[in-house]
Amino acid sequence: MSGAATRTGETRSASDETQPRTRVAAGPCRFCGTKLERSFVDLGVSPLSNAFVDPEALRRGEMFYPLHAFVCEGCLLVQLEQFERPENIFSDYAYFSSYSQSWLDHCRSYVERVSERFGLGEESLVVELASNDGYLLQYFVERGIPVLGVEPAANVAEAALEKGIPTLVRFFGEEFGAELATERRPADLIVGNNVLAHVPGLNDFVRGIKRLLAPRGGVATLEFPHLLKLIEENQFDTIYHEHFSYFSFLTVEKVFAEHGLTLFDVEELPTHGGSLRIYARHAEDPTHEVGSRVADLRDREVARGFDRIEGYLGFEERVRRIKRELLTFLIDAREAGRSVVGYGAPAKGNTLLNYCGVRTDLLDYTVDRSPHKQGRYLPGTRIPVHSPERISETRPDYVLILPWNLTDEIVAQQAHIREWGGQFVVPIPTLRIIE
Repeated sequence: MSGAATRTGETRSASDETQPRTRVAAGPCRFCGTKLERSFVDLGVSPLSNAFVDPEALRRGEMFYPLHAFVCEGCLLVQLEQFERPENIFSDYAYFSSYSQSWLDHCRSYVERVSERFGLGEESLVVELASNDGYLLQYFVERGIPVLGVEPAANVAEAALEKGIPTLVRFFGEEFGAELATERRPADLIVGNNVLAHVPGLNDFVRGIKRLLAPRGGVATLEFPHLLKLIEENQFDTIYHEHFSYFSFLTVEKVFAEHGLTLFDVEELPTHGGSLRIYARHAEDPTHEVGSRVADLRDREVARGFDRIEGYLGFEERVRRIKRELLTFLIDAREAGRSVVGYGAPAKGNTLLNYCGVRTDLLDYTVDRSPHKQGRYLPGTRIPVHSPERISETRPDYVLILPWNLTDEIVAQQAHIREWGGQFVVPIPTLRIIE
């Protein structure tokens, strides 16, 4: 375990935030090996964002780790150091994908489009990496398309198996990709939604895709938050220990090209505050021509400065401003005798609350639709998680939306808070109140 980890109870003075910090170099870049020395943003220390605390563990300590993102001067990949083994983060996981209807709608639409575009049918094989609870593969199954899920979290994979979706509990990499291609068959479509950022062994993971993908006509699609949106819309809370890497299109194109994969198309999506969906094929496979959207996005990122180190600097002061905005609102509300509760218990919310130092003195509780989080406590802040019905029982003045990317969905679901004059608060990209 790295000596950089600290235990609950360590404090820093209030003046630390405004004092110049010594920039300590991190380890090597996980893609190109360059020593990491350029800071992107330092969010202090935080526990693992999905390490929810059970009631019987409230009197025990928690491990806090540095949450400091660097940008590599060699390849410009924004990344965190690795302080914990993936097995200790993902083997028993609290995130289940099926509890957001808007996300399920997004996945159903994807399955319809990609099945038609690439002619997938009963002779095809779709493999999803980090398939979670079968949230996406279920729609391929409905169309009679053979599927296989690969999911490292046994508790989550069990939910997929209960739906009848074949799922292997394994971490994915080059060796396993080659094994699947040999013992089963190469995949016509490989899907990876919000997994690329989660793998510390980035090169091994992409090599695994190369080994598993069908040599002719095989396509891999991966979705991940777009670094451009993270910077432009102050989405610093999407930085947490389970997300090891943060990708621009320019950088992810380099990563895939290094391992013999060509990105032939890219889509910009509204999910998770702004994501990319990249389409990859073997570099030697001429089946799919490179489309115009690839060059268009590449040019826009170059114009934004993402081809040079200067384009990644200056983000930290904007993050500090959001922290001050949120704390000012919460303190003023408490001083005025107003009650504030949270909606949602997402990983991004735990980054936000821990970075801002918010505890139950400012946020009474939060709620979440997932029964796997209810009755537990947020890591670090120890804020209790209840079911959404709790809001009607306590009738708070304000509901702070922690998964701000789902604001429209949550406002529609919780519209009844207006019956007693309740209002919604959205913290990102800047604090706003929705009446």
